[in-house]
Amino acid sequence: MEFLLEIMTEELPSSHVKSALAQLEEKFSEEMRNSGLETSELRAIGTCRRLVLVADLGERQPDQEEIVTGPPRTAGLAPDGSFTQAALGFARSQGISVDNLQVLTTARGEYLGFKRLKKGKSTPEILEEKLPALIAALSFPKTMRWSDKSFRFSRPIKGLLCLFGGQIVRVSLEGLVASSQTYGHFIHRPQELSVHSYQEYYQALKDNLVLVDPAERKEKILDGFQKKLSSLKAQVYPDDRLLERLLWNIECPLVIMGSFPESYLSLPLEVLSTAMREGQQLFSVVRGKKQLPYFLGIADAPADPKGYILAGNERVLKARLEDARFFWENDLKVSLAERADQLSAVIFQEKLGSYADKVARVEELVSYIADRLNLRNIKKDLLEAARLSKADLLTEMVREFPELQGKIGGIYAQRQGWSETASRAIYEHYLPVSWEDPIPDSTGGAILSLADKLDTIVGIIGTGYAISGSSDPYGLRRNALGVVRIILDKKFHLSLYRLVDKSISLLQKKLTLPAEQVKTACLELMAGRVRFIFEKRGYSYDLITAALAPGLDYLDFTEARIKALNSLKSSKNFEQFILMVKRVKNILKEAPKSRLDPARLSEKEEKELYSALNIIKKNAEEMMVRGDFAGAQKIIFRLQAPLNNFFDRVLVMAEDKKIRNNRLALLSQVQSLIDQLADYSQIVVTSENS
Repeated sequence: MEFLLEIMTEELPSSHVKSALAQLEEKFSEEMRNSGLETSELRAIGTCRRLVLVADLGERQPDQEEIVTGPPRTAGLAPDGSFTQAALGFARSQGISVDNLQVLTTARGEYLGFKRLKKGKSTPEILEEKLPALIAALSFPKTMRWSDKSFRFSRPIKGLLCLFGGQIVRVSLEGLVASSQTYGHFIHRPQELSVHSYQEYYQALKDNLVLVDPAERKEKILDGFQKKLSSLKAQVYPDDRLLERLLWNIECPLVIMGSFPESYLSLPLEVLSTAMREGQQLFSVVRGKKQLPYFLGIADAPADPKGYILAGNERVLKARLEDARFFWENDLKVSLAERADQLSAVIFQEKLGSYADKVARVEELVSYIADRLNLRNIKKDLLEAARLSKADLLTEMVREFPELQGKIGGIYAQRQGWSETASRAIYEHYLPVSWEDPIPDSTGGAILSLADKLDTIVGIIGTGYAISGSSDPYGLRRNALGVVRIILDKKFHLSLYRLVDKSISLLQKKLTLPAEQVKTACLELMAGRVRFIFEKRGYSYDLITAALAPGLDYLDFTEARIKALNSLKSSKNFEQFILMVKRVKNILKEAPKSRLDPARLSEKEEKELYSALNIIKKNAEEMMVRGDFAGAQKIIFRLQAPLNNFFDRVLVMAEDKKIRNNRLALLSQVQSLIDQLADYSQIVVTSENS
């Protein structure tokens, strides 16, 4: 039967809505599963003013057989088999005849008891019981209280609608009792609506200017964009974040298109689009990569018959563009080099000094990375980029539009005659800002971004700051993700350990924690981001764990190990090899450390294993040095046959201590070679679970 829940609120922040709906769907599904209710067609939809759940639910819990135990058999039955007073008292307390008692075997022993059928609760009963706690359990970055209530939510809850099979479920929450009433658009159609099904609910809201389904709202927005732009043969300048934000901020999307004076087209596209987006939440209109004198906006209204919405946006935008042009012209009067000389007066972080201090460290890191990558041809340009990278923080444009950091610096650098390499590096060096963002396209941008992010990570951690839960005001997780993505996606063969060491050495006088502690914390942070990236790429948790075991030094090698392990799965002898490796590791768990003496190898099979190991080791290690882990793995796979023979015909744990330790030492060398590739013992195989 159909279930419908609506939590009506005051306007929720757009960032809260999507998260709340995901939580609502997950928590409800879990509660229904735990309650034994069949659930299907579950989905969470909504807007900034209503969180909605729709599902098909079973009518009630299934009946369950319940075992009720009383006294132990020895206390409930006399030696002659008759019931004792304890048994009689138990039967009386349960309202049953003593003849219904039987001996039941439990994990604790034999008890007197009986079985009865426990009738399942009806679905409305379960909903009334579970929903209040479920709603209260929704978490938000910030919550508030209202009136004299202690209850906290993102915004005040104004009403509840709850239906099951068309009937009201009297869910009660903080003085609110659910009904069958909802409301139309809060400004244009705020009237009360009575509904008895989801279809009625959906249609009543649609008739009253609310599109409750976000997919439908998005479709209407994109269709509106297309209709407005078709005659211009133009496109919307991509801004997925703004679209996502507006999607949850509105209930009745209306696409409007306006214009602005062409004289402002002298400003860069980045400036124009930012001025439109920030404050007014407007979209740039482009043809190719060229800005046109138009914008698109999304209003929460059915129409704009008198053009007031459009005129208001055009008026405010013109003023913002005029400001932007003023900033642009003023900024270009002062060179970036002059501004860079003033960075000593701007604090980066209290314990880490000024931005001039940071820039000096970044220059050293850029130089170090460029040398390691043999990029001497662009090194000079990269050092100039590093020196100028933070100069735009002193511009009026960045003061007004902080999100233009880096981009505007790169544009100004190009206007002021710096090389394309340097300008591009400055433009890109904040990338990636999030998981969705691309990494820098240019090699110079990637190196500058890597150096900048690494300095921030090491410096902040080194001064005693620790990430806790959702608290990460310096964006260390984001910066670490950027470092890892850049190294992997650019295929930079760089030692992460040495990079961290280099950064620590440059910060030595400012660190408040021991260098080794800082290094460990930084690498743990990186390891978490590496794991996150490879999970996103579809690799299983056990393969990632196995590949990370040899260390995190060269990330391109880490990726090669994961790919090699993933390909190993297709081998017909995959499981047998994994199980054999685990056998070796288990034997060596408590084994004493001892040196291998080849002269003590007496059995044919152990000699053959030793000989095969030496040949395989030489070839495999040469391949691993080159990063050919797939090839090394294939070679090491050849150890399987001699290992099989060894285990079949040689007694590892021989009575003679010297022989036993020598054989363990041989297996230890096998293990040592295998560990250079991966910790295969972490890999889960099906035969272990069968």
